[in-house]
Amino acid sequence: MKKALFILAVFVSSAFGEVDNEATRDVLERLALAGKSEQTGVLAELAQLGDPFIKEFVDAWRVGEVFSYEISDTETIVLQRVSENYRRLSNDEVIEIPNTESDKVSKIRPSRSLRRELKKITDTIDLASPDVGTRMDAALKLGLSQRLEYMESLQSKFEAESNARAKAAFEEAINIIILANHQSPEELNQAVQRLGELKSLPGRDQISGIQTKAVEEGNSELASICSTALRQIDNRQRTIERWGNLVRGLSLGSVLLMVAFGLAITFGLMGIINMAHGEFIAIGGYTCYVMQNIFASSFGEQSAAYQWFFWVSLPICFLVAGGIGYGLEKGLFRFLYKRPLESLLATWGLSMVMQQLFRLKFGAANVQVNTPDILIGNFDFWGIALSYTRVFVVAFAGFVVVMTWLLLTKTNLGLYIRAVMQNRNMASSLGIPVSRVNSLTFAFGCGLAALAGAALSQIGNVGPSMGQTYIVDSFMVVVVGGVGNLLGAGISALGIGTVDQFLQPTFGPVMGKIIVFLMIILFLQWKPGGLFPTKSRSMDD
Repeated sequence: MKKALFILAVFVSSAFGEVDNEATRDVLERLALAGKSEQTGVLAELAQLGDPFIKEFVDAWRVGEVFSYEISDTETIVLQRVSENYRRLSNDEVIEIPNTESDKVSKIRPSRSLRRELKKITDTIDLASPDVGTRMDAALKLGLSQRLEYMESLQSKFEAESNARAKAAFEEAINIIILANHQSPEELNQAVQRLGELKSLPGRDQISGIQTKAVEEGNSELASICSTALRQIDNRQRTIERWGNLVRGLSLGSVLLMVAFGLAITFGLMGIINMAHGEFIAIGGYTCYVMQNIFASSFGEQSAAYQWFFWVSLPICFLVAGGIGYGLEKGLFRFLYKRPLESLLATWGLSMVMQQLFRLKFGAANVQVNTPDILIGNFDFWGIALSYTRVFVVAFAGFVVVMTWLLLTKTNLGLYIRAVMQNRNMASSLGIPVSRVNSLTFAFGCGLAALAGAALSQIGNVGPSMGQTYIVDSFMVVVVGGVGNLLGAGISALGIGTVDQFLQPTFGPVMGKIIVFLMIILFLQWKPGGLFPTKSRSMDD
């Protein structure tokens, strides 16, 4: 049913697109054949259309690729030359012109005044786009040009605009143009005041320059208005920065959360300090890269199927890393249970081996994993642009948390994991297959790390040492949250990630990280067991 609805929606949108394109082609054909006295009305009609084809045709006309063809004594059509072929403008049909009729084909040359009017239309065509974001971007681009010739188009679109966000963008562009082309001091004052009320970030530099000039000229009224406007704009800028830091912090914390969950489970269950856990992050990233190449070679990067490579990669990342983790647990880690020093040295060596294998297979340089079209761009939240990719990472981490909680609380494997973590010997005596539980749990933790690597591939590049960037932070998350406690790991991951992103803009990346380390050291001095310390009977006595 969903597939049928999707196909119907595509068909309907395509049909409407053809209708709009036909109307555009009709207007362009009438314009190309119109006399000078008729062009004004047709230009006004063309200016109301938002079809991108107008730009394509005007560019071809500008370089002499548009012709008229007298197919009869009473009918003349317009042709556009495309790749040595003549195509009829009205329906894009290829027209074969016999050699005997070549004299009936003549190049249409637009006059200088018509070229000027066409340029104005192509510059402002996106103001009529059906997409709100496109209209807003086009309005601000024209406003920043500060050219008075665009004022009429912006004013007419502003009056006709029904969307509040787009209307504000049109008004912002109009007032930015007024700053450079004002006719009176009152008009300038009103424009500065209105831009302040709109909290116009694009207009800030101009207002700052006007304030400096006003101070030099002793214009206290204008200087005061500029000061108020700049304060409003700066408050807006700080709000945007805080939200940006929060989203970046939550996305970093979400990655740490997925990595730390695996560490918390395996360390609490097996007592192993796994320094190679970061390499499973890289496995997730490289799996996405391999799937991207497979889809590109099989379907082509421009195909609709190619957009699915990332979503197909997610379960494959989990299975590949889980399978490798299962094999390593059987062949190496089972001999390191409750031996932290030996596990630290062995897994450190394993980490270096895995990194070298990545370099041999994929090269030492980072590789890029493309972002699906659906995750490209930003969306507006209370006037603040938030990245789809960052929001996806946070939402995906939430999904992983829910699935992990369901596994641990609603399945037999989860019951066995919790039993073994609390008392391995008692669980074994009750018939729980401890060895199998260890293997599956370690595989699950590795799979979580790979999912974190897949998420990281959308906000950065994939490289052999990408996991080492997060392994230390992940261990800090486990220690601060309480060894083996998933709730503590989740809270500390989001907290450490957010604090780190808020400190970096002020103190820099290195100093910000040092401050985070110092804060963690002080916290552990106060609560050595972390947020939720593990309790045992000996501690209760």
